[in-house]
Amino acid sequence: MSWVVDTCVLIDVLENDPSFGPASANLLEKSLRDGLLLCPVTMVELSPAFSGSLETQKHFLEQVGIDFTEGWTFADTECAHRAWNVYVQARRANDTPKRPLADLLIGAFACRHRGLLTRNPADFRRWLPKLKLRQP
Repeated sequence: MSWVVDTCVLIDVLENDPSFGPASANLLEKSLRDGLLLCPVTMVELSPAFSGSLETQKHFLEQVGIDFTEGWTFADTECAHRAWNVYVQARRANDTPKRPLADLLIGAFACRHRGLLTRNPADFRRWLPKLKLRQP
């Protein structure tokens, strides 16, 4: 079963980030044998990194060995639905900082797979406690 790659890990590699790039690239390399894939939300989030060129983005992902064709399922929707409700209740109680919906959608997608490769595990643990996380 494949690992889902969080947007930040790919941005680290794409931008050759001096702090996170090498560790993120190493994590991708170590996880490649298990399979790597993207949530459709990450595919959208990456658009600006490729100046909106879908063909360039697809070529990069193919070269890295990341599958970007896996579709969203109703099971993903159910998982995201539960997580978003927990998050909104915490926000209403002023018990958490703002988080983008995209994070919970990516995390919910990853719950159906092996887990999520991210350098931001705290963004997911509270809302998706069963999600397996790997970080650089």
